[in-house]
Amino acid sequence: MKKIFVLLLLLCSVVSINAQKLSRVEKKLVKSIENNNTEAIAFLEKVVNINSGTLNAKGVKEVGMVFKDAFDDINFKTNWIEMPEELNRAGHLFAETSGNKGKKLLLIGHLDTVFEEDSPFQKFEMVNDSIAHAPGGNDMKGGDVIVLYALKALQENGLLKNAQIIVAFTGDEESTGKPLDISRKDLIDAAKRSDIALGFETSTGFNYATVARRGSSGWEVNVEGKRAHSSGIFSERTGAGAIFEISRILNTFYNEVRGEELLTFNPGVLLGGTFVDFDKQTSKGSAFGKTNVVSQTAMVKGGLRFISEEQKENARAKMREIVANNLPQTSAEIHFTDSYPAMGPTEGNKKLLEELNGVSLSLGQGEVLAYDPGRRGAADVSFVAKYVDCLDGLGTMGTGAHTPEETVNLNTIEALTKRTAVLIYRLINQ
Repeated sequence: MKKIFVLLLLLCSVVSINAQKLSRVEKKLVKSIENNNTEAIAFLEKVVNINSGTLNAKGVKEVGMVFKDAFDDINFKTNWIEMPEELNRAGHLFAETSGNKGKKLLLIGHLDTVFEEDSPFQKFEMVNDSIAHAPGGNDMKGGDVIVLYALKALQENGLLKNAQIIVAFTGDEESTGKPLDISRKDLIDAAKRSDIALGFETSTGFNYATVARRGSSGWEVNVEGKRAHSSGIFSERTGAGAIFEISRILNTFYNEVRGEELLTFNPGVLLGGTFVDFDKQTSKGSAFGKTNVVSQTAMVKGGLRFISEEQKENARAKMREIVANNLPQTSAEIHFTDSYPAMGPTEGNKKLLEELNGVSLSLGQGEVLAYDPGRRGAADVSFVAKYVDCLDGLGTMGTGAHTPEETVNLNTIEALTKRTAVLIYRLINQ
């Protein structure tokens, strides 16, 4: 517990800086955002009401085209990047300005949601004067709207001249297309041309931002035992069977791999018996077995979360060692799949948080602290973290993301857009 406390203090400690007053130009920028706020909320409602579940490639592109038109209107060069058909994913929308003034920025969002076409949760509906139920409104079409309307205000005030800003809205963040070297190539290439990446995933609180996110990896264990009459189980000839072996493996994972700070792993689906069948596309399966037959096969699929590549590899090594130490007459294999890399709490990321904190104080919005990475999932910003300094969690506030109760807090959009616009203005003028 002491180590965890020290880590959290490290992540959440931001050097207080004296808030500079808003400049005359920044005050005009803030006024533009106030004038455009009603339009921004109407825009959010429009894109929320277009279903863009990850597997609805047509819907994802439709949302992308709405944003494309809006970026075209503020003189960004836009490009819809199609993905190969075999990825079964929509493409990505990129919009950019060219220049060499100040820091080169990459602004990251995504167009897809977890709500597919067959979901009963489809429409934007007001709950009261400030809260709306909105599928994907919080995660993360609201963040995309903040990006658009911050840049719109900057453009209206002539503040983007000779600045390089790349907006990257991916079409498959909720279920990333594989292989990653295709689905994330354009995002990584953009990062290599940038100095800083800002991610607009859902906010974890008005006065928090994200300087570190854990990575995500999949794992699968497959076990084979000797099929036999159950009267012979535990004998030298029959052995323990597949279900006892997979139980041993999971129990040892729990006892020997668990416990390291910010490392977690979760078995999500488990099947065992005489025969098992699992469909990876739907994540559904079935098993057949009898109580008087020793189990012949078993499988488990799970996820692993980590704060660094070193932590990930150390955990994998321990898991491989455990899997190899089999019960009698059984064998087991473990396979790992990479998904999202980790975004570590670097000094550059913490410096960006100081910049954001200064902006927030200038706006009279209070101090902004680092959020606990153990309470955040993976996100697209992690793919670029090895190339640029990063800050994430700059999107809208709301509740119930990924559930039919998802809400977005409309009252905070204007304030968060102001914070984003002033931050961008200061970065491109450094």
